[in-house]
Amino acid sequence: QVQLVESGGGLVQPGGSLRLSCAASGSIGNRYSMGWYRQPPGEQREFVASLSSGGTTDYLGSVKDRFTISRDNAKNTVYLQMNSLRPEDTAVYYCYVLLSSVYWGQGTQDTVSS
Repeated sequence: QVQLVESGGGLVQPGGSLRLSCAASGSIGNRYSMGWYRQPPGEQREFVASLSSGGTTDYLGSVKDRFTISRDNAKNTVYLQMNSLRPEDTAVYYCYVLLSSVYWGQGTQDTVSS
């Protein structure tokens, strides 16, 4: 059984930064992709960023120059560093790991507001 535990969300002012963490437990091996989706209020869930086991990254266009995804394989943890945050980044952020199935975290609320 794979479990994902997220942390690092909260309230921040526009222009500020947050760092999300997502730790995976269980048998996941060492060849997997991890990443993040988000769901803004009243909208559908959307892709934010991903990082493959080979190190390839992919980003939503609107966050590409502001967010950075990284991972610590020894800790089975993926991070999302979010800088220059905007009110439109307000959302519940979900991490995932892609194995033979997709596993999701519980979500963490990030609010960007003055």
